[in-house]
Amino acid sequence: MPEKFGENFYNVIVCGGGHAGCEAALAAARMGVRTLLLTGNLDTIAQMSCNPAIGGLAKGHIVREIDALGGEMAVNSDATAIQFRLLNSSKGPAVQAPRAQCDKKAYQFRMKFILERQQNLRIFQAEVTEILAKGGKIRGVRTNLGIDFFGDAVILSTGTFLRGLLHVGSAKNEGGRMGDFSAKTLTKSLIDNGIEIQRLKTGTPARILGSSIDFSKCSRQDGDASPTLFAFYDTRCMSDFPVGNSGGNSAMFHVEHCGGAEFLADFPEPDREVEKFAPVLSFGGFRAFGCDQLACYETHTTEKTADIIKKNLGRSAMYGGSISGVGPRYCPSIEDKFVRFAGHATHRLFLEPEGRDTDEWYINGLSTSMPYDVQEDIVHSVEGLERAVIVRPAYAVEYDAAPPTQLKDTLESRIVEGLFCAGQINGTSGYEEAAGQGLVAGVNAASKVLGLAPLVMGRHESYIGVLIDDLVRKGTQEPYRMFTSRAEYRLLLNHNSAELRLLGYARRYGLVAPGRLEKMSKKRDDVDYWVGAFEKSGMADSLRRGVPSPALPDSFNRLSKSARDEVLYRVIYKGYLERDLRQIEKMGTFERVSIPGGIDYSKVSGLRLEAAQKFARFKPATVGQAMRISGVSPADVNVLLVYIKAFKG
Repeated sequence: MPEKFGENFYNVIVCGGGHAGCEAALAAARMGVRTLLLTGNLDTIAQMSCNPAIGGLAKGHIVREIDALGGEMAVNSDATAIQFRLLNSSKGPAVQAPRAQCDKKAYQFRMKFILERQQNLRIFQAEVTEILAKGGKIRGVRTNLGIDFFGDAVILSTGTFLRGLLHVGSAKNEGGRMGDFSAKTLTKSLIDNGIEIQRLKTGTPARILGSSIDFSKCSRQDGDASPTLFAFYDTRCMSDFPVGNSGGNSAMFHVEHCGGAEFLADFPEPDREVEKFAPVLSFGGFRAFGCDQLACYETHTTEKTADIIKKNLGRSAMYGGSISGVGPRYCPSIEDKFVRFAGHATHRLFLEPEGRDTDEWYINGLSTSMPYDVQEDIVHSVEGLERAVIVRPAYAVEYDAAPPTQLKDTLESRIVEGLFCAGQINGTSGYEEAAGQGLVAGVNAASKVLGLAPLVMGRHESYIGVLIDDLVRKGTQEPYRMFTSRAEYRLLLNHNSAELRLLGYARRYGLVAPGRLEKMSKKRDDVDYWVGAFEKSGMADSLRRGVPSPALPDSFNRLSKSARDEVLYRVIYKGYLERDLRQIEKMGTFERVSIPGGIDYSKVSGLRLEAAQKFARFKPATVGQAMRISGVSPADVNVLLVYIKAFKG
C-alpha cells in the first residue's frame, strides 16, 4: 500500500459517475478532502438513462434540499432545462413541486464540466472490480486496469451496473444500460466481505423520432410562463458558483421573452443580475428561465394496444419467467399496467423531447420488456404514433443491490467500516433519490476523514431524511420511490423552505460559500421577523380567514419572492404547522430515550421473536428508531421501554 497522500491515495474514493456519484464526489471535494471519482465511462457521467427530467412530486423537494446543502443538481437542471412546470399548482403549497424536462446531453456535459473543474477532485475512467478491505475496514479498490487506489473511505454508487442484464423479450445482453458495460466481478467482492445482495429490476421505454409523430392527434403541454426554478438564487452571487463556463453564451437574457419575471423579482437590480448569471446558467447555447421552452404532448394507448399486449404476454421477459428481479411498483411496465389494472381500457402516455439538438423523443409510460416486433406493434397502436420510427428499443434491466438495512444512518456499512453506499445500490429508483443519498454519503465520508460529527437529518427536517430513515429502518423489497405521502410532517417540508430548514447543516459542514450563508441567515431572519409582525398587527388573522386585508407593506414587498412566499405560507398554515410541531415534540421523547448497547434481545421477557430478531439485526440507537422498524408493534415498544428502565435502573 502506498504512503498516505501518495499518487494513488485519496481520502474519499467514489465508484460510479451517475447522479449519486456526482453529488458524493462534489460534496467531499468541497469539504476540502482529496477525492477521486472512478467511472467506467467518462462520456456517460450524469447520464439520464431513463426520462431526461428532474423533479416532480416529492422529488422536486429533494432537489431543492440538495441545492440548500450546496449540491449541483438544481443549478444543473435550471441551466439545461427545456421545459419547466410546477406540479399540483392548484393544490396546497406543501404538495406543489417543480419539475423540469432537461436537455439530456447538455445536462450530462455541464455536470462533467463542473466535476472536471472542481478543486480537490480527480475524475478517472476505470471500472472498479473489487473492494479492498482488511479486518472489516475498507482500504481501497481494485480496477480493471490493474491499478489499485487506496483511501480512507469508499462510496459505492453503482447504479444498475452490478451484474446488469438487459432483456428485450427472450434476448439477453449484459449491460448496466443499453450500449454500456456490466460490472460482473464487484458483486462477488461484496459477498466475500459479508454484504448481502438482492436482485432488482427496472425498465425504460423505446425512443422514437419526433419527425414520425403525428402531433395533431396529441394534446399539447406547454411549460409554465413563469418558471419555478430549482435553485435558490436570491441568496447567491457569482462568487458562490464553483466554476465559470467557457462554453456558455454570455448574452443577456431577454426577460420579456423568457418568462423569467419571478426570478428577476428576487433582485434589486434585475438587468445586472441577469447579465451576471447568464454565463453560469447557460451551457453551450442552452438557456434557462423558460427561454424558448419546448412543448411536450399527451396521448394514450388504445384497445388495440391492450389486445396486442394480452396476446403476447407470454413473450414478455417479465411474464415469461426470464426476469427474477423485483420491479418498481410505482413505475410499472405497460404489460404490467394492463395486468394489474385490467379495468382500465387505456392508459395515458406523454411524449417528451430528449433535447434541443436531437429528434429523439421519450414515450413516458410505455416501458416494456416485450420482443422488438411486439414493441413496434404496441407503439404503432398508440394515437399519433401510427407511423412512429423507433431508434432505440425499450428494455428491462436486472441488477444487484445491497439491502440498505445493512447501513447506518450515515449510509456507512455496518459490516465494512469506511464503506458507504448511495443510489440504486441501496434499492432506490430515481435521479433525485440517488443524488440526495450521494450528497449525504459524500458529506459523511469526508466527515469521517475530518473527524466531524456525521450528517443525519431527521424525518421532520427533510425528504432526504425521510428517504434514508425509510431505507435503513425498513429496507425495501422493490425499487423505492419518494412520495409526499411518505413524509408524516410534509407540511413542514414545503419545497420553498429547504434553505431555511437546512441552514444549520450547510453552515456546519461548509457546504456553501460564506457569502451565501450570510444571505441565507438574513433570509431566515427576515422570514421570522415578518411572520411575527403579521401576527402582532392582526393581518395574519385576515390572511387566514381569506378576507380582504390592507395592502402588504412596501418593505415586505421588497423581499425576494421566495422569502415572501415562505412568510405567507407560515402565516396562513400556522395552525397545521403548530400541530405537526407538537407531534414532533411528542415523538422526540422517544428519540431521546437511548437503547443501551449489549442488550441480548432474545432474553427480553415478553418481546416477540420477530421484534427481538429485528432489534438485534438493525441495532436501533433510540426507541424512536426502534418504533420505525418494519414489523415492530406498539406492544413491542412498550416491552422494550420497560426493559430499558429496568436495565438502567
